[in-house]
Amino acid sequence: MSTIKSICVFCGSSPGALTEYSSAARELGRLMGLQGLTLVYGGSNIGLMRVIADACMANGGHVIGVMPHGLIDREVAYRDLKEFHVVASMSERKEKMAALSDAFIAMPGGIGTLDEIFEAMSWNQLEIMDKPIALLNTAGFYNDLVKFLDHVTHQKFVRPEHRNNLIVHEDPATLIAGIRNHVNQKVDSKWIDDLKSETAKRL
Repeated sequence: MSTIKSICVFCGSSPGALTEYSSAARELGRLMGLQGLTLVYGGSNIGLMRVIADACMANGGHVIGVMPHGLIDREVAYRDLKEFHVVASMSERKEKMAALSDAFIAMPGGIGTLDEIFEAMSWNQLEIMDKPIALLNTAGFYNDLVKFLDHVTHQKFVRPEHRNNLIVHEDPATLIAGIRNHVNQKVDSKWIDDLKSETAKRL
């Protein structure tokens, strides 16, 4: 079990349709601040991104923003942050956030949030890194995504170990506790050889 000191949170630049999303972001940020967990996020001053950053700072937490030049030019950067990293591209943004973080959480969000959390999952699967990854399933937001992941696992496109490494809960406190206690399941090193063998049988 690794020590968790910082968590990267992916979330929407919109507040979303339900007030529960902002409430959950506020609670997650509050808990992170109180527990001394550094928040690493996309550096925006709008939507759920602003809510969680404000809540974390209001409760004594350190917040790190990471944003590409192009988005800063659109004036969505949260300039009140004490630590802010400007990068050249979205790819560099994800790499920087990963380097600064010990774990990842996806709150409700859109295409960008899904892209970020799935890339983190891919990095774990490919053993580029070994860090806890979680979904904050506020108001059942990720229910259908979880069902889809179960489906692709059943269809043998995702290993059960990789699927089981994804932590899912609707309560922020429980999610943080789950991240602290989580140890990623390892896949036998021969799994690639098994895939090659199975592919050969079907050709």
